[in-house]
Amino acid sequence: DTMRRVVRQSKFRHVFGQAVKNDQCYDDIRVSRVTWDSSFCAVNPRFVAIIVDASGGGAFMVLPLHKTGRIDKSYPTVCGHTGPVLDIDWCPHNDQVIASGSEDCTVMVWQIPENGLTLSLTEPVVVLEGHSKRVGIVAWHPTARNVLLSAGCDNAIIIWNVGTGEALINLDDMHVDVIYNVSWNRNGSLICTASKDKKVRVIDPRKQEIVAEKEKTHEGARPMRAIFLADGNIFTTGFSRMSERQLALWNPKNMEEPIALHEMDTSNGVLLPFYDPDTNIIYLCGKGDSSIRYFEITDESPYVHYLNTFSSKEPQRGMGFMPKRGLDVNKCEIARFFKLHERKCEPIIMTVPRKSDLFQDDLYPDTAGPEAALEAEEWFEGKNADPLLISLKHGYIPGKNRDLKVVKKNILDNKPAANKKSDLINAPKKAADASNTQNEAKLDEILKELKSIKDTITNQDERISKLEEQMAKIAD
Repeated sequence: DTMRRVVRQSKFRHVFGQAVKNDQCYDDIRVSRVTWDSSFCAVNPRFVAIIVDASGGGAFMVLPLHKTGRIDKSYPTVCGHTGPVLDIDWCPHNDQVIASGSEDCTVMVWQIPENGLTLSLTEPVVVLEGHSKRVGIVAWHPTARNVLLSAGCDNAIIIWNVGTGEALINLDDMHVDVIYNVSWNRNGSLICTASKDKKVRVIDPRKQEIVAEKEKTHEGARPMRAIFLADGNIFTTGFSRMSERQLALWNPKNMEEPIALHEMDTSNGVLLPFYDPDTNIIYLCGKGDSSIRYFEITDESPYVHYLNTFSSKEPQRGMGFMPKRGLDVNKCEIARFFKLHERKCEPIIMTVPRKSDLFQDDLYPDTAGPEAALEAEEWFEGKNADPLLISLKHGYIPGKNRDLKVVKKNILDNKPAANKKSDLINAPKKAADASNTQNEAKLDEILKELKSIKDTITNQDERISKLEEQMAKIAD
């Protein structure tokens, strides 16, 4: 009864979901059939990326959001991995940069052209090698530029500085079993992990120490998930000993007992939680379910309030979740999902019904924008910063993204000279490096000049055709 009464006052009580019309879906996509519990889909205000079936290797598709309808079989893919792709994640600070983890033990970071792919992309900006088994999880740092976390079936978590292509932190002795998921907290100072040994761990990655852990978070043997909420609490999904699906809320400062624990049903699909820190709503999408349930988290008992369920006929293979800045604020849209079927991707829009056409500032508090609050080096040195927020009052207009440049440090420079012989071997290499840099600079110059000549020609072309039109008019 208390649960009903508390929910009644929520502005999200009437949130309802609606699938878009057929012509606004992405059709004829061969969604990956790999048995791995990731969401298989990642979206941002420009693109939707979907892991697809690929013969001889791994691939994912990147479609501009507006490219709906039937996708041609020959549509280009991102296909540099030699094994199936298991997880993808868009960079929160650059809408054209995406990371992928694969069965081939590598992580690759890709730069997508501004208007999408016209040719298949086989060359990543950087390949990050350090895992000895397949890489099932990739997650960008929420506030520091170019910091990427990956977790593999070698039970190791590596944190990379993508800007230099280096592994800077390697947590390889904290997990004794498969890591199911990893989540950063709001400012990226801590991570929490859920693992096959039924433990949830809270880790300070820079001190490389476990700050808190809970054994048997959920008693069941099936996979769990754990994510950080904006207030620092942890939300988990898992299974009871009787194989019922559960959700729970924990305070990492005292993990003896959960703040709340609810049993849900007896389906066996893993519940993937998607969290919106602005509204404190959690959406649970079960793999293989045909529904999305959503809950509001508050600081009054029972803490996790059931709001509603969006149901459809088809089961979901995976799910993408749009960041807040990609939503339509004029339609009171508070979430958008990209649901993967076997052969298509279907957007589902969650809205709060409102009569007014004015901007609803209670639904859209300032949200995390695309600017990084810290540089990678600052974070590795110990600084923390909350996300830089932006207002959505006039909608979000994507700006220009700078290209991702990877400057590999010359590892040889750091090593003390053991003997002079090695220096002689390295000297030609250094000279070659220097001449390479010069060549690149020259090439850049030539390309710039080419571009400016092309632009001039285009302008002159336009001018000629205008003059011809005027001539024709006078002649007439």
